[in-house]
Amino acid sequence: MSLPTLELKPGHVRPIWAGHPWVFAQAVAKTVGNPEPGAEVLVLDAKRQPLGRALYSPRSALVARMYTRDEHTPIDAELFAERLRRAQARRDRLGLPAAATTGYRVAHAEADDLPGLVVDRLGDALAVQFGTLGLMRHRDAILDALQAQFSPSVIVDRSSASAAQREGFTAERGVARGDDGQELFTFLERGQRFEVPLALGQKTGFYFDQRPLRSRITELAAGRRVLDTYCFVGAISLAAAAGGAKSVRGVDTSGDAIETARTLAALNGVESSLQFVQADAQEELSRDQAAYDLVVCDPPKLAPSRGAAKRAQSIMRRLAAASCNAVGRDGLVVLCSCSAAITADDLARALALGAADAKRRACILERVYQGPDHPVPAAFPEGLYLSNVIAEIS
Repeated sequence: MSLPTLELKPGHVRPIWAGHPWVFAQAVAKTVGNPEPGAEVLVLDAKRQPLGRALYSPRSALVARMYTRDEHTPIDAELFAERLRRAQARRDRLGLPAAATTGYRVAHAEADDLPGLVVDRLGDALAVQFGTLGLMRHRDAILDALQAQFSPSVIVDRSSASAAQREGFTAERGVARGDDGQELFTFLERGQRFEVPLALGQKTGFYFDQRPLRSRITELAAGRRVLDTYCFVGAISLAAAAGGAKSVRGVDTSGDAIETARTLAALNGVESSLQFVQADAQEELSRDQAAYDLVVCDPPKLAPSRGAAKRAQSIMRRLAAASCNAVGRDGLVVLCSCSAAITADDLARALALGAADAKRRACILERVYQGPDHPVPAAFPEGLYLSNVIAEIS
C-alpha cells in the first residue's frame, strides 16, 4: 500500500536534503492521501523525488519529522530497536556508563535519529519522554525495545503535558514498565551519589546536559563563596562543595527540590559547607551585594520559541545585572540558557548589558555547552540549545 505524501515547495528542500529532521508546515506545497495524525508519510521534493519517511503532526508547526532518508525503510519496531542500539553504542564510545557515572542521556531525539524521543538512564532505571503523536502510536514498541536492551528495574514516562496538548495526545505519565513501587532514581555522577524521587516532576528527573558545567564548577570553586540559584536538587552546589568551596548557598522555589538537595548533601558527606534555602532566585541575588565570589544563574527555559526570545533576553539581562552585583571584585558569574532561541551571542549580549546596568564589566573566560551525550547534528543547529558563559566581573 502506498504511503500518503507531503510534497515540498521549491526552495524548502535543501535543509531536508542536507539532514535537517524537521518539515515545517509552510514548506509543504501539497498533501496527498489524507494521512491520519501520527501516521507515516513519504516526503517528496518539488520534483516528486523521495527524501525519506516521516511521522505526521498536522496540529504542529513542525508538520513532519524525518526518520529515514529513503522511501523503502518503514518506521516500525525494528527501526526503533536499531536506533536505540546505535544510540547506546555512541555512549559506549563516550565511556558511558562508567564506574563513577551511571546517569546519562541514552537517546537525544533528533541527534540520535529519533525525533521527539528522549531517554535518560538513571542507574538501573530509565526515564522516557514521547514528544509527538506519531511516537505515541509506537509507544509499546519503543518500551519493548528499551526493556529488551537495558533490562531496567523501571521505565518511567515523563512526557510533557504541554507537548502532548500541542500534538493532540494524552501524556501517560508515571511508571510504564517494571516496579511501580520504586520511589527513587539512584545513580552516580563523577563519583557523587544521587537519589532523586520519581515524584519530582522536572524534565526526566535530572539535568544531565549540565555535567560539563558541573565538572568546571568543581575546578573553579576552591576557597570561594558560592551562590547557586535555580539549584533544583543541588547538583551544581554539590559539585562546588566537592571542589572545596568555602561555602555554598543553593536556592530554589521548590520545597521538594530543596529537601532532596539537603538529603543529597548529607548522603555525600558535604552538608557542613552547604546551605539550601527555599526562596526566589531574583530576590536572593538582590539580598546581599558583593557577598559571593562565584554566582551561578541557571534559570528554567525562558524562550520556548523564537517569539519569546526578546522577552527572555530582557529577563536574562536583569538576572545578569543582579548576578554581577552579587559578586565582589573579580568575582565569577556563570550565566546559563537552555533555550535554543537564545544563542550563545544573545547570552553574551545579555551579560554585557546586565553588567553595564550594574556599572560593572564582564569578561568571558570560557563557554560551556551541553555534554557529548547530548550531541548536535551538523545540519540541525537548533540542537545546540544549552549555552553557559563563565565571566570575570570587574
